Amino acid sequence: MTQVFHPSMNTFSKVTIFGGLGILAAMAFAWDRFSRSPYVTEADVVREQPVPFSHEHHVSGLGIDCRFCHTTVETSAFAGLPATEICMGCHSQIWKDSSILEPVRESYRTGKPLKWTRVHDLPDFVYFNHSIHVAQGIGCESCHGRVDKMPLMRRTASLQMGWCLDCHDHPERQIRDRDDVFRMGLANTEAREHGLELVREYGIDVKQLTDCWICHR
Repeated sequence: MTQVFHPSMNTFSKVTIFGGLGILAAMAFAWDRFSRSPYVTEADVVREQPVPFSHEHHVSGLGIDCRFCHTTVETSAFAGLPATEICMGCHSQIWKDSSILEPVRESYRTGKPLKWTRVHDLPDFVYFNHSIHVAQGIGCESCHGRVDKMPLMRRTASLQMGWCLDCHDHPERQIRDRDDVFRMGLANTEAREHGLELVREYGIDVKQLTDCWICHR
């Protein structure tokens, strides 16, 4: 019987099959990198706010504690955004005529709250409770980064599921003494040297932390 295909087609078929698989793998890798890029996650992207509030100035410069503005962080799922009255507690005396603070004064006069833009905004299908994390010794900077060095607020993490699971798999890497939760600049080695002891002391069930229902309720 006459040979239909040239022997070189054997090589051609192998090249196309493995080449196609290689292209698919490259496309999957490129999509994974894209989905984790700042373009998608908005990490390190500064969001526009009604007032350009500087955490660096207020936290590092003035030494204001996180809880002064985020009043419900220890007792509620939501950390709370500062009411205008909190801002005016200081700015009725300090920089009270500054043009940059006019939106704050207008809010105070009219009683209409400022519309702050959420920087760390999780999807509705994700349950997150600030008070639980604070009570279990997870510091603010573990999720929010060094806000004391941010002239304008931005994300430092992707907030994607893999990022959350990395901490839930190994809480000893981030856990700290409860007295240090609101402390900024705590060295990693200092925070982790007795992390496993704290996990046991706080009664954290590491296996349970990775159950789906923990975050998806």
